[in-house]
Amino acid sequence: MRLNNGSIAMTVSGYHKGRLKPDHIMRINMSGEALEDKKPSDEAILHVQLYKLFPQINAILHVHSLPGVVLTRALSGDVTLAGYEMLKIFPHIDTHETSITIPVFENSQDMMVLGADVEKKISDDVPAYLIRDHGFYAWSSDMEHCVNMCEALDYLLTCELEFLKVKAGGVKP
Repeated sequence: MRLNNGSIAMTVSGYHKGRLKPDHIMRINMSGEALEDKKPSDEAILHVQLYKLFPQINAILHVHSLPGVVLTRALSGDVTLAGYEMLKIFPHIDTHETSITIPVFENSQDMMVLGADVEKKISDDVPAYLIRDHGFYAWSSDMEHCVNMCEALDYLLTCELEFLKVKAGGVKP
């Protein structure tokens, strides 16, 4: 989360995100440098990038989503979600009669390369992106909405994955 003093609170590298304790959270500056004697995630630079690009966001979550990983392995391009009621979680969408495209980026261990690719393609109209074989990032103005966005996006990706299985004949009526 972006803090009032301009620093960023994020998890310390190496801790299970479902079992976080207060000392598993640290602060970094807007250059991605640690402000405490702890090691931030190697992906901290991707968080900083989003905060710089979109000053209105205050929360970012990175999720290792099973359907996100599988879909990015199965599809060669971006992931388009269409016709789902849950699309209303995204800004400026008030009907299921629409579609959004979530950009997919190749998984790179070089965060500067990945960050450059991301910056060329993302917008705040679709506040999420997928990293092939890895998971997704989602962001919002506050943590509660960001958590809701992550849950909805994971659900939508699951629906899309199941739909593609049915469409391919993997499920018989």
